[in-house]
Amino acid sequence: MAREDEPRNEEFQTREYWDKRYASEAPEEDFDWFKTYAELKPILDELVPDRNARILMLGCGNSTLTIDMVNDGYANITNLDYSDILIQKMKIRHPEQDWRTMDVRELSENADQLGGAESWDVILDKGTMDALMAERGSVWDPSDTVRTNVKREIDGVLQ
Repeated sequence: MAREDEPRNEEFQTREYWDKRYASEAPEEDFDWFKTYAELKPILDELVPDRNARILMLGCGNSTLTIDMVNDGYANITNLDYSDILIQKMKIRHPEQDWRTMDVRELSENADQLGGAESWDVILDKGTMDALMAERGSVWDPSDTVRTNVKREIDGVLQ
């Protein structure tokens, strides 16, 4: 049984949840959802061997993935998250990186702000899709809202 103070799955879909979470965390706090860079490195080395590849990081959160990739030589990463609270913290922590407030479900509408659809060699989504799909009920039978949100993200990536 879930504790009363634990978020409900469907809260992971909301900007309010993430703003509240990031506002309550210490500015230097990191959180890696799923895998660390060390665990992903063999896959990235194989699929993205060019350290100058233009990478768009969707739903970057306060993961160490971007910084670990930069420390390993990746030179061109743009980080997106829809929590402006988080983005402002990350700009202070790592001002040398490109941090932007943007909803991944609006990539198609905002492609020009990112230099156009052809501006990216690689688009990474480490956990944003999971947050979009979090809701009550079965992941095998998602609601129309979840289907729409997922489609919007995928359409923006495939543009």
